[in-house]
Amino acid sequence: MAVNVRCCDDLAAEVSVAEARRILAGRAVPVAGVEEVALAHAAGRVLARDLVSPRDVPAFANVAVDGYAFAAASLVPGGETRLRLLAGRAAAGHPFPGTVPLGHAVRALTGAPLPAGCDTVVLQEAVRVEGGEVVVPEGVKPGANVRATGEDVAAGSRVFPAGTRLGPQHLGVAAELGLARLPVLRRVRVALFSSGDELVEPGEEPAPGRIFDANRPMLRALVSHLPVELTDLGILPDRFETVAGAVGEAARTHDLVLTSGGASAGDEDHLSRLLRTRGEAFFWRVAMKPGRPLAFGRLERAFVLALPGNPVAAALAFLLFARPFLLALAGAPFALPPALPVPAAFSLKKKRGRTEFARARLVVTPEGNVAAERITREGSGILTSLTEAGGILELEAERGEIRPGEPVLWRSLADLGCGT
Repeated sequence: MAVNVRCCDDLAAEVSVAEARRILAGRAVPVAGVEEVALAHAAGRVLARDLVSPRDVPAFANVAVDGYAFAAASLVPGGETRLRLLAGRAAAGHPFPGTVPLGHAVRALTGAPLPAGCDTVVLQEAVRVEGGEVVVPEGVKPGANVRATGEDVAAGSRVFPAGTRLGPQHLGVAAELGLARLPVLRRVRVALFSSGDELVEPGEEPAPGRIFDANRPMLRALVSHLPVELTDLGILPDRFETVAGAVGEAARTHDLVLTSGGASAGDEDHLSRLLRTRGEAFFWRVAMKPGRPLAFGRLERAFVLALPGNPVAAALAFLLFARPFLLALAGAPFALPPALPVPAAFSLKKKRGRTEFARARLVVTPEGNVAAERITREGSGILTSLTEAGGILELEAERGEIRPGEPVLWRSLADLGCGT
């Protein structure tokens, strides 16, 4: 839903959190371009095509425990079974060279190919070995302790769909399929800068009235875990033409321009003006706290996401809006981690019609239950509050009061992409 803003200067307009997410999801078309990367470089990337297995896993029936292998047809109903023990053994990487006849058994170790003639393995602790015979107790089930061919993955089956973001577990599966390279979408090209005459780089000596730029280092770290190719444009001054030139140039060579500061209606906030006058604005305010001045639009070929300048608001806007949008550009679904209902360990009166995101941590009540406790230092500039929090509560717009024990929606910072 693009807003025709070239003929409208209504900065009071705002969208709901749900509408902002809907607009972002609707615009998030995956970038074009596929490349094949080695497994060592595939973590965090997004599959460009369905991954179809070239082989069965396991590729052969194998032994699941240390024990003795034999044919279930050798078992005597209703009692113990004595099986003649053959010389030799089957071990991982060293198959038993012969065939095991009926009435016989062979020593078999975990991971060994199942010897020919066998379909069952009995755990070594369950048997007795007496005079060259293995005594198998009653009750052993046919097929016990055997991993069947293709039990994990069948040849020709779809293992992972396109759009899967590859984690360590996915790479482990790809390796056991024998795949050394995987097809992934190219990285999303992102330009990052902060805006504001008051900002200086960490390590510099700030003049009176100047502050260190905390947002860019924080956003760089958050982006570093994503399939992104990042260009850091530094700090831009509070001059419209300078901002417009830098953002316009970046927009011609990047998929997304990500900024912090310059998105509200103040005299020195230029990003909203730039989108409204020279680009396309989809929204520029969201009915939420903190983070109301969140702007989203397009300039040249790139999307522009202008995050708030206050550090906590910038962090939450990134985690709750920019991060899922970036992942969707990279080919993954636009999605947030599920919000889990937990009882509130606090009371709060809030403004109806506005979603509030509260920093919180989980605590154990005297009754032994888990509940969410708010971090009381909640100003949008108090960045240390995020270091004290374990997660974020989403307090829905329709709620006006939260009482102790009532359910609130919890997402951990780790699930949102802000873990260590």
